[in-house]
Amino acid sequence: MRQYANVSGAILFFHAHPDDEALLTAGTMARANAEGQRVILVTATAGEAGLADESRGSGLGSRRIHELQRSGRILGAARIELLGYADSGIDGDSAVGGATAFCQVPVADVAARLAAIIAEEGVHTLVTYDASGGYGHPDHVHVHRCGVAAAQLSGLDRVFAATAPREPFAFGVHVADRFAELPPGTVPQFENAYTPSGQITHRVDVRDYCDFKRAAMAAHASQATGGDIRTLGVLLKLPRPLYRRILGTEYYRRLPV
Repeated sequence: MRQYANVSGAILFFHAHPDDEALLTAGTMARANAEGQRVILVTATAGEAGLADESRGSGLGSRRIHELQRSGRILGAARIELLGYADSGIDGDSAVGGATAFCQVPVADVAARLAAIIAEEGVHTLVTYDASGGYGHPDHVHVHRCGVAAAQLSGLDRVFAATAPREPFAFGVHVADRFAELPPGTVPQFENAYTPSGQITHRVDVRDYCDFKRAAMAAHASQATGGDIRTLGVLLKLPRPLYRRILGTEYYRRLPV
């Protein structure tokens, strides 16, 4: 995505859970803010059904909202909007307290709320997810569907899917499966995750904004530690030069709407 320093309006980044913005689009958000754009961060759920370090106690949703707000401020978001839907969990049926899971909320309902924000802010570019929802999380898939529907409702034609090249993930999982027995379905899942390299339309250089990206990741402390292997925790341990090399590019596919 090219610079928009002289374009009025805003760029809206639509995510499923707190920390998704840090992993997928933090560098782009920080760069857009530095280039004079109004950055809007909309998150569907509080991520209350996610994993967390048990030593941090109860109230995961509240903690993750606080972490989201801190991350958004670091990245220069002018508006942080939480839609308040229930986190569906990795299987799509883990909503807390019997609430309707986000992935089960009608697309039209979510799209209407998102379209209202698009109109209020004069949004010129919407960032959502690819059709696979990255690695297939039901909330991520729903973000894609709702984001595309909101763009169509708004007459917005600049819509990008935040994604990553599929091939490195698939290769890594195949290698890992040779040395350790991965859970059933892991290999085929990542064979269809994210976006084939040839379909990625935009690569955004965010190397100069990696300190912002790293700080945004660190803001999500509840997701960086625990008894299992955490993506955020692993990435935050990378030496700065290696972090910049690995995470210094963010990937997008422009979507037809």
